[in-house]
Amino acid sequence: MTTVEKTYKKVTQLEHVLLRPDTYVGSCVTTDAPGWVVDSETETMRLRDVRHVPGLYKIVDEILVNANDHKVRDPSLREIRVSLDPVEGRITIRNDGSGIPIEMHREHGVYVPELVFGHLLTSSNYDDADEKVTGGRNGYGAKLANIFSREFVVMTCDGRRSYSQTFRDNMSVVDSPIVADCATKKTFTSVSFVPDLAKFGLSRLDEGDTLDLVRRRAYDVAGNVGPAARVVLDGRTIPVSRFHEYVAMYTGDRPVVRDTSPKNDRWEVCVSTTDSGQFRQCSFVNGVCTTRGGTHVSLVADALASALAEKIRRREKSCKDLKPSHVKNHLWVFANALIVNPAFDSQTKETLTTRPASFGSTWSPSERLVKSVLDDTDIVARVLAHASLRQNKELQKQDGKKRGRLTGIPKLDDANDAGGRKSDKCTLILTEGDSAKALAVSGLSVVGRDRYGVFPLRGKLLNVRDASHDQVAKNAEIAHVKQILGLRHGVEYADVKSLRYGHLMIMTDQDHDGSHIKGLLINFLHHHFPSLLKIPGFLVEFITPIVKATRGRETRAFYAMPEYDRFRDELGDAISGWTVKYYKGLGTSTTKEAKEYFSALDDHRKTFRWSGDGDGDLIDMAFSKKRAEDRKRWMNAYRVGTYLDTTGGVVRYDDFVNKELVLFSRADLQRSIPSVVDGLKTSQRKVLFACLKRKLRQDVKVAQLSGYVSEHAAYHHGEQSLASTIVGLAQDYVGSNNVNILVPSGQFGTRLQGGKDHASPRYVFTRLAPTCRAMFPEPDDALLKYLDDDGQSIEPDHYLPVIPFVLVNGADGIGTGWSTSIPNHDPRDVIRNVRRALDDEPLVPMRPWYRGFRGTIEPEDENATRYVVTGRHELDGDRLVITELPVRTWTADYKTFLEGEGAAAPSNPRSSSKGEGVEKRKSARAVPLVADFREHHTDASVRFEITIAPESMDRVRREGVERVFRLTSRVSTTNMHCFDANGVMTKYASAIEIVEAFVSLRLEAYERRRLALARAAEIEVERLSNRARFVLAVSEGELVVAKKKKDDLVRELRGAGYAVFSDSYEYLLGMPVWSLTRERVDALLTERDRTVDELERIRRTTARELWREDLTTLERTLDDADAENTNANANGVVNKRKRV
Repeated sequence: MTTVEKTYKKVTQLEHVLLRPDTYVGSCVTTDAPGWVVDSETETMRLRDVRHVPGLYKIVDEILVNANDHKVRDPSLREIRVSLDPVEGRITIRNDGSGIPIEMHREHGVYVPELVFGHLLTSSNYDDADEKVTGGRNGYGAKLANIFSREFVVMTCDGRRSYSQTFRDNMSVVDSPIVADCATKKTFTSVSFVPDLAKFGLSRLDEGDTLDLVRRRAYDVAGNVGPAARVVLDGRTIPVSRFHEYVAMYTGDRPVVRDTSPKNDRWEVCVSTTDSGQFRQCSFVNGVCTTRGGTHVSLVADALASALAEKIRRREKSCKDLKPSHVKNHLWVFANALIVNPAFDSQTKETLTTRPASFGSTWSPSERLVKSVLDDTDIVARVLAHASLRQNKELQKQDGKKRGRLTGIPKLDDANDAGGRKSDKCTLILTEGDSAKALAVSGLSVVGRDRYGVFPLRGKLLNVRDASHDQVAKNAEIAHVKQILGLRHGVEYADVKSLRYGHLMIMTDQDHDGSHIKGLLINFLHHHFPSLLKIPGFLVEFITPIVKATRGRETRAFYAMPEYDRFRDELGDAISGWTVKYYKGLGTSTTKEAKEYFSALDDHRKTFRWSGDGDGDLIDMAFSKKRAEDRKRWMNAYRVGTYLDTTGGVVRYDDFVNKELVLFSRADLQRSIPSVVDGLKTSQRKVLFACLKRKLRQDVKVAQLSGYVSEHAAYHHGEQSLASTIVGLAQDYVGSNNVNILVPSGQFGTRLQGGKDHASPRYVFTRLAPTCRAMFPEPDDALLKYLDDDGQSIEPDHYLPVIPFVLVNGADGIGTGWSTSIPNHDPRDVIRNVRRALDDEPLVPMRPWYRGFRGTIEPEDENATRYVVTGRHELDGDRLVITELPVRTWTADYKTFLEGEGAAAPSNPRSSSKGEGVEKRKSARAVPLVADFREHHTDASVRFEITIAPESMDRVRREGVERVFRLTSRVSTTNMHCFDANGVMTKYASAIEIVEAFVSLRLEAYERRRLALARAAEIEVERLSNRARFVLAVSEGELVVAKKKKDDLVRELRGAGYAVFSDSYEYLLGMPVWSLTRERVDALLTERDRTVDELERIRRTTARELWREDLTTLERTLDDADAENTNANANGVVNKRKRV
């Protein structure tokens, strides 16, 4: 019969431990699980399946933690000894250092060692007000080892007395302690016990792998106690004394980064990567091995993963959606932390549960650690590989397949046999736009539609190499190409049998942009389907002439401009006998010519050929943003006259990149980076050329001027872009041009929106500014080397300004391989330095300067390579008046910042505020910065009257107005790249270096001008002398011109020694009859004498003096322009007052 006494029982604490051991030491049943053990031969850690009893392992661990804790309490500890005797079944752990006090505990009436090891719930760690960093916590620890042992022997020496006591039969039998005087002064504590193996279902201590785990635990302790102490295992010193040495046993040759930041003195952190793609950790808290991690590991791993993810997102365009968890999955974190009064999930202490706020310290990844992990480990490669794998699965959703009829793709003219039995014979023609498609369709009337399909590309294909996954996945054109060809992502193609088309033909214009489109398509195939490029005959191009020269029935076709230039140079003057037609686009060819092209298809079809891995490396170099330095070397290797010879039927990929694609890159660079000689980019130079050619002194609409520039300067990139260039040359608000060479007649933009608020080109007018010809003197026009386009003389390779114009208005641009950022400078400072150079005096450093800017620009470093740009403000209590913003911080953007009360930074590409962290922005949102503000700006000035929120006044006083209100920005002079006079990209270290380079070449040009002026004066003297002599001879009857044939007159003049000009005597015979008088002779002689005087003046004048005259003229013109602006502003104020 069941009684309540049998149902409800009360047991002692000791009995409860034995009845429910899993609560205290974990499972007492043999378990198979992966575990790290020491490979004794290699002294490394090895992960393998281990058969062990967790409870047995835990009771040994409790004694080891006690020894480790003693090192924390007593720095004099020098040695911990661990002895494992499988034969006797005994485990002994001994440490030196101060022993346990051998004193009688007055309250409990037993010696302290017996209290510590033989009484449950006794501990020295119960006072939570005392911040301890030890592993012991709950008062069980060593007593658990005692309870689960048949024999448990404690020995200690405190320097005066020794103590020995034996416990038997699961701590149920306690022998009397033996206390005696110490035979030696050495202090120590030793615990030797024989586990009750029956409790663990074992017959021998070395049964299974439990002892291997204990040995590894000894190595754990060695890596924790530090170099001042050693751990001896079975008589052998463990060769590990520091945590990072311990970590190396796990990682082997794998790169490991160690946190050496002094601010994390209670933390030892090492970081490596895993092969499995799953987060892995090895961690300790106060010497306790937290096999399952806990809050300390989460703190380290999450903070590090977040920092790494942020960096990788910025570095890798394909990882814009990268999350910290994606990075964490590839991390292997080793953490050894000292936590104040730690709390664990159970007595087994496998997981730390203490909240980070209670750690007593904190840990955060330093910039150095993050950089080292990125640079010294393969974390980025692993993240990218995993991201690529994930993204490839998504891209496979766009895959095509081999099938017959394909519908739903606009503008596709599919081949009739595409996707069928004869698909390998089919060719897909990709054209550059619809007009090129029309040309191809015209040609299909010759070759038929069965095996040829046509699909037009909309401009340039996406550069997939550095594009994000979303960009590629959402690109409809790429998806269409994959579907039309039947491409499947991730497939390695050995042949084209599984595709809808066996050949892909590129048909583009024969200009630089056409070459770029070819390159982008090759880049797409190489990045996603590299095996296709290696299949002979898969990729081909269709070439058309860029120039045709015809003489009679003979026609010569040229497929590259350098090829035609060579032909023209060889012919010289004989080129006039040829009729030349330029074919800039495929649309230039007629339908008849299209049929001719396809009738001779083999002559126009060129097959790309793969010649080795070097081809792939070149393609990667040309399109990968990571290889900017390689592209620079590639571009510097370019030589004028380089072109791709297409006379053969095969084009190698390396030849295409080095001889054709490089021409696009060169042209792109010239569009983006200015020349140091005139400070202009190609489009700006074309605008200036057209304005000077038109002698633009009267206002003309910007839209009309765009058309004129396109016609007379051969601009090929769209009039909208050209109109923006014209507007940019005329803008004069603060932060734009210091010297605008065009006049802004109308609304050309203001500092309110950084020029974006300009009116439509249809509504604004412009003309040449007076400063233009003062900056670019007309006498130098004859010295310029004008370029040729389609037989048309266009702008020169560069103009010759009086001062280095690139310093006056600055420049920003990004091209292939290079970028540039040159700040504006005061033109008068530049003039003064040029004068110093002419006088052979040392040049004076110049700092950036912006016309109309009323703030300050001060150097940030000793080398004056970075400058701090600061606005103006006045602070009176909580009232802040801002009267100037940093350069290129636009008024509207700053208003948005104030409306967000500091939650968003103003849009400023040169502002340092971009680097502020998320936490600061969150803080700014939480605490309002601005209570209210009023605006009193104009289009040219700034005035914000701000009332600062009371709760933010302390922050403003502490951090300063400039920092809190974003009133500073940075300007750098470390990236000043320009083309030099020879067209070579050059980096200039300072503005002084630019002036020096400019002066040397400009002085030579002034000498050429002086010689040209002297030669022109000499010719004019001779011409005037001959005219005066001619008039005198006619008027006195010595020479009769009436009733004579022209040939007779020419013969007579030649015989009389009259000079010939421009291969004729028109300058004499074309004179009116009424001017052939004595008075005319006197006038001509007077004019000749003046010209002789001028010639003598020119001969006496040096090139330096000519230059000084131009400098004076330029200064005077700048003064006049400033005075005019001042008067205009003053009149504006007066008129405003009158209106009020």
